[in-house]
Amino acid sequence: MNDLLRRALADADLTEEDVAARIGIDLKTVRRWVAGRMPYPRNRRALAGLLGADEADLWPQAALPRVPLPEPPALEILATYPHRWAVPRSVWQQHFESAGREIGILAYAGLFLAEDTGLLRVLLDKAREGVGVRVLLGDPEGSHVSVRGADEGVGESLAAKIRNALVLYRPLCDVESVEIRLHDTVLYNSIYLADEDLLVNPHAYGVTASHAPVMRLRHVRDSDMASVYLDSFERVWTGANPLCG
Repeated sequence: MNDLLRRALADADLTEEDVAARIGIDLKTVRRWVAGRMPYPRNRRALAGLLGADEADLWPQAALPRVPLPEPPALEILATYPHRWAVPRSVWQQHFESAGREIGILAYAGLFLAEDTGLLRVLLDKAREGVGVRVLLGDPEGSHVSVRGADEGVGESLAAKIRNALVLYRPLCDVESVEIRLHDTVLYNSIYLADEDLLVNPHAYGVTASHAPVMRLRHVRDSDMASVYLDSFERVWTGANPLCG
């Protein structure tokens, strides 16, 4: 109930019917105002003028300063996928095609990319446009590749996958803006970056990378989630051995 409005009507000796007739609105609307509903600004001005009162006296809440809403936080997690194999090929293609400065691939083998001639063509085309392409693969002779192969229950086949991938990635070495390095690290995540966007494939013990989840992230500021993986990529890159580039 708006007691302020009700008393103002009584002081002005006006009924709800009088207000409806003079302002030219439905009687039910006037009754809703008296019951507590806030009129639209145009009707508030008309009613205040009819009653010889200030709007702030009849609706104090309308005079409160409008507090600006805070800006929504920038979106960091763009999408999640239950498995790497569940990421649509179109997402991989769009991801790498969107790069204007840099593409980075950090994996043990990354064979699924190297075997896709269309995606490999995207990497080549981007490199020829001047986009820096950095590829980090596991050293097939390294100790951690051997351990990872045993953990996944695939034995020496992981090292074999890396050797196959290296053969397929080799044409990239003919382009000046491409660098390929081999790492011997415990790889907790495979990382696929394109400028500010990343596809991160967390590894799980005893599970092949293709069956592990994938997060699609966007780097929006320092110390955000994506920064953790970007820093990890750079650490592995610094300690890796150049193969070409």
